[in-house]
Amino acid sequence: MLDRILTDLERTLLGLLCVFCLVSSAPHAEYFYDRARAFTRPYEFNYDAWTADAAWTKLQQSALGLPNYVSRADGISVVMDSLRLTESILRAEDRLQVIFSDPNVKDKESASAHLRAELKRLDARQRQIAPLAESVLQGQVSQILSEQGLTLGGQPAPPVLYHVSPLPMNLIMSKRSKIEQVASISLQPDIALEDQVKIEDGVAQALDFSTLVVPVGGIGTYPTMVMRTDTFNWQVGVVIHEWTHNFLSLHPLGANYGTTPELRTMNETTASIVENELGPVLLARYYPTLAASRADLNLVAWTRAFLPPKAGLPETPPPFDFRAEMHTTRVRADELLAEGKIEEAEAYMEARRQVFWQNGYAIRKLNQAYFAFYGAYADIPGGPAGEDPVGPAVRELRAQSATLADFLYKIAQMDSFDELLKAIGKAP
Repeated sequence: MLDRILTDLERTLLGLLCVFCLVSSAPHAEYFYDRARAFTRPYEFNYDAWTADAAWTKLQQSALGLPNYVSRADGISVVMDSLRLTESILRAEDRLQVIFSDPNVKDKESASAHLRAELKRLDARQRQIAPLAESVLQGQVSQILSEQGLTLGGQPAPPVLYHVSPLPMNLIMSKRSKIEQVASISLQPDIALEDQVKIEDGVAQALDFSTLVVPVGGIGTYPTMVMRTDTFNWQVGVVIHEWTHNFLSLHPLGANYGTTPELRTMNETTASIVENELGPVLLARYYPTLAASRADLNLVAWTRAFLPPKAGLPETPPPFDFRAEMHTTRVRADELLAEGKIEEAEAYMEARRQVFWQNGYAIRKLNQAYFAFYGAYADIPGGPAGEDPVGPAVRELRAQSATLADFLYKIAQMDSFDELLKAIGKAP
């Protein structure tokens, strides 16, 4: 048992050595980045502090060797307990927000006292079991990756490490004349909406850029950041997605992530393909009961305050197809920008934003920055990627590859879109 614990600790230490190359693999457009920081500096996220804290937490977990003392069944039970606790915390936080937003509640402190005490108890319990739940899920993801042949010396490289945490927001900057992400800056997780707008407007006016502050679900630091959620299949997908970025960062594709828009899309689409293929495999292996209803799992269905309740999904296709409509919007915006009609393109996107709003999709801004960010995730046809040829080329390489490992090892060695086109037999 001691040898096993020492081996786990060695793997964790080896993985943490990757931090330096992972962090250094995200180049910035320095000129624009530096000018934008005049507006973002007071709100920027401290990656160094977060990484140091998360790395120390993971080293402590490895030193204790917690998963080595837990059976498979008990490990699954711990993960499910953590999931239920997370849902309870989110529900309590939502009720607390209602109390402090209700003008009819005069003594908010007294009205919320019981709820705040309950939240304190739930948070304390979550802090107790979260490290073990994370360790268990890390082991399960590692097992699935190993079975796919995505290993070095019998183990995934780098080792799977993630930590649930409030995630930074991301300021996206795009050219106005062309949908293309020029730079991005990570901001503090709790930045107020009015400050987001102030930053967006300041950078946009100073640099003549399209700007947007967006949330993210995970970040490929090491250990990777994963957002707190009670949607387990989504969380599993993010852990796999961000590990894929860690893997790619040790190869030419990931090391050149921000070099060109095409390479960024190649990276994100690759990670999404791996996520979409392996997430269901893990769930079927370890959590088959998640196919049951939420009531069967003691997960209570609930609707957050301030969000319109969603109607039950109809059996026939909905009259408003979000992905199809977003695809149409992107294609037309690209056409207008290619013709040099910047103001007309921006007016068109704003008009389309209102159409989405009327159909139940609350998009705060629909602009070049929106498409520059969301369009990079092109693992599924249509949507905000528009007619960008990069996503289809990545999907074609996957279709031509015998296994997921063959695909991942092959694309990881690429450092240009032309190399991808050559690999699928479509070189210009």
